[in-house]
Amino acid sequence: MKEQIKNQLLQLADHKYQKFATSLIPNVDNDTVLGVRLPELRKLAKSLAKDNWRTYLKASLKGSESEYFEEIMLQGMLIGYVKADIEEILEYVGNFVPKINNWSICDSFCIGLKFTNKNKDKVWPFLQSYLSSTQEYELRFGVVMLLNFFVDEEYIDEVLRLLNRIEHKGYYVKMAVAWAVSICFIKLPGQTMVLLRNNTLDDFTFNKALQKITESYRVDQETKMLIRGMKRKA
Repeated sequence: MKEQIKNQLLQLADHKYQKFATSLIPNVDNDTVLGVRLPELRKLAKSLAKDNWRTYLKASLKGSESEYFEEIMLQGMLIGYVKADIEEILEYVGNFVPKINNWSICDSFCIGLKFTNKNKDKVWPFLQSYLSSTQEYELRFGVVMLLNFFVDEEYIDEVLRLLNRIEHKGYYVKMAVAWAVSICFIKLPGQTMVLLRNNTLDDFTFNKALQKITESYRVDQETKMLIRGMKRKA
């Protein structure tokens, strides 16, 4: 079945789009990107989710052989579409996370895990080990899950506490934390301003968070002036 899916992806490959896609994705060999557009991947993932998806995921997630970028992206999308008990789905999530090696797969995977909205009490403890990981993309996965699903009144204090304690040199962790802090401010400015005034974020991450806040159309001009004035000098 896995070979059948690979052949479908090869048929959907777009050489012109492949060049564009590889220019946006770090840590990916050009030869491993086919150039399949995301709508086509989503369509295929939805189709797979209707029948025999366990066979495909079990074969794909246990394999260590080289795979195309789109194969990995498809597996992540599929996990977001399947219907099963939350415990089973989280097992597939846990098996998939080690395959994340760039921001594109990470962020597309996270946004697709919409079952989180109805299962926050189960997903929250599941994420904690990733939020203390030393691996760049495991940590980014945890942070992006927070900003997508847990920036609300119930979780905001814990989310801010977790973001503030993250110390990692990885660029894609720093950018994810900055992004998350900005989302926290946009949605819940009062609580987040407390963090902005007193935090242990490194200068790069802090200033990037401020920049992202000021780039948002949901923040008024007066507040943007205040935020710009908080920038740390080199």
